[in-house]
Amino acid sequence: MQAVLSVTVPFFALVLAGYLAARRHVLPESAIPGLNAFVLYFALPCMLLRFGMNTPVFELLNPAVLAVYVASALLIVFVAVATSLNERVSLKNAAFGALVAAFPNTGFMGVPLLVALLGPAAAGPVISTVLADLLVTSSVCIAVSQMGGEHKGHNGGSAAAARRALKGALSNPLPWSIAAGAVLSVAGWKLPGPIDSVVAMLAAAATPVALFTIGAVLWRAGQHTQTQTALADYVPVALIKLFLHPLLVFLLAVGARQLGAPLSGFQITVLTLAAALPSASNVSLLAERYGADNGRIARIIMTSTVLAFVSFSALAWLFGVRPAA
Repeated sequence: MQAVLSVTVPFFALVLAGYLAARRHVLPESAIPGLNAFVLYFALPCMLLRFGMNTPVFELLNPAVLAVYVASALLIVFVAVATSLNERVSLKNAAFGALVAAFPNTGFMGVPLLVALLGPAAAGPVISTVLADLLVTSSVCIAVSQMGGEHKGHNGGSAAAARRALKGALSNPLPWSIAAGAVLSVAGWKLPGPIDSVVAMLAAAATPVALFTIGAVLWRAGQHTQTQTALADYVPVALIKLFLHPLLVFLLAVGARQLGAPLSGFQITVLTLAAALPSASNVSLLAERYGADNGRIARIIMTSTVLAFVSFSALAWLFGVRPAA
């Protein structure tokens, strides 16, 4: 456990540092979008590009990994929506709650954390989950959010919403940086020296700045919360994220391997730990854009992030993870 904590403590400590910096106004609220843009458009794409360059393309786009992960994500969406709907939580809000239940923080936190825990070979399966969540999970949840009666006949309904979500995902630089890395990997090309140095410098900044930004975004989301949310409307969703999601991924992956799917024990471990990560913090911005109850979404993300320090570390220890010195 000490070896696992030696990796997880610094990661979660940087998230806490970002939260406290924003809360104490050491980091102005107006600077948070700029930090987020730096990570999303510069640092993280460079990190994913470098991982993609050095990872076999079959590991980046492994059909078995993608099938297991997408199937589990869609099941989690169904469970989260079905268990959340009540007189206080509309279909739109249930759908965005389902998105944070099925969408772990793999981009900002998961890729560097799992690589630190398991080594560079973990990058391929984790990057596959990033693509699945950006292109499939988010599109499905946004489409479901538009299926309520108040949306019928408005802006094209759920089909149009799904198309807009997919278009938004394709405008995200992360899939394109992964694709560029895959092309370089297949072609066996390397970046020219000066360009490679710039990309390496930006990639090195991705992990600390992304983690710091997660904390700042969480604080900002809490500040813009206008409504009170009952514990029963957000704690169960956070528990689905941290416990049911990784359990389902593990069971589906083991079952698929027994049926002959080419999944290794290492890939199953990586997928399960990726699913055990806290909810993606940027979903709060997406919920705000679509007019969902951002207060509830922010509380789910905050709860999952706080609890994940214990639950994720414990799961990594149970899997026998031994980080390299």
